[in-house]
Amino acid sequence: MLILISDAFDESLPNVLSKYGEVTDDKGRLNEAEIVLVRSKTKCTKEYIDGAPKLKMIIRGGVGLDNVDQEYAAQKGIIVRNTADASTTAVAEHAFALMITLPNHITRSDQSMRQGQWLKKELKRTELNGKTLGILGLGRIGLALAVRARGFQMRVLGWHPDVNFTDFAEIRSSMDEVLAESDYISLHMPLLESTKGIINKETLSKCKDGAFIINTARGKLVVEEAMVEALRSGKIGGYATDVYYSDPPGQTPLFNAPNTVFTPHIGASTKENMLRIGVVIDRLIGAYVERNK
Repeated sequence: MLILISDAFDESLPNVLSKYGEVTDDKGRLNEAEIVLVRSKTKCTKEYIDGAPKLKMIIRGGVGLDNVDQEYAAQKGIIVRNTADASTTAVAEHAFALMITLPNHITRSDQSMRQGQWLKKELKRTELNGKTLGILGLGRIGLALAVRARGFQMRVLGWHPDVNFTDFAEIRSSMDEVLAESDYISLHMPLLESTKGIINKETLSKCKDGAFIINTARGKLVVEEAMVEALRSGKIGGYATDVYYSDPPGQTPLFNAPNTVFTPHIGASTKENMLRIGVVIDRLIGAYVERNK
């Protein structure tokens, strides 16, 4: 059995998986691979899958599966899995870091100091303590963020299509209610047809004036032009994102908007998380091998 590691994983992973067969990172051997490991860079399209006639399993190291054509994979009898359990802590911590960065002007402070400026009077901070955080999507990561926010004495609201109760947030029946009440809004939804562009001109108009929005989920949840307009008008106080329409994003209009913070899709890229992803992959492949003895 050939296992193809198509994207960046922990350097220890090839040795861990060698007990199952040959492990390679040579993408030119896709046509030989029985199992392919990807993260967000590799797009498992119909064409990609057709180029892998021996493929039996795709494992996406991470939470989402929007870079895998799941319907076509199912038609070809290919198993598709992810490692959703592994990334919870890493992404929740990154979302919280971005939420702290915006009202404390961390990036602007650093840049101005390097330029010889002393903006002690100009940079006005606000505290998270006592503010309301609205979480859109209460899966593993959304709930982990809620736990951290409560540690900062924040009030936490949540909306999720099929979550009616949790100990960690006050559930609202609609997204609009969360938008209207929240000082901070954090996105934790998968990219589906129903969620694509869900943060748009209309939904942004329903936010509290000056609200901050954090996105560690998927770039295409947000209509970029609408976000730029809301930032320039002051309707939205700041936007921090780790995700984009593509990796890398090229010349997104967001780069010209005020009060923004950008990170290069590193939410899941902690050393600890990469090791956890490897543990989950090992278990998934082990179960696959056991079933096919």
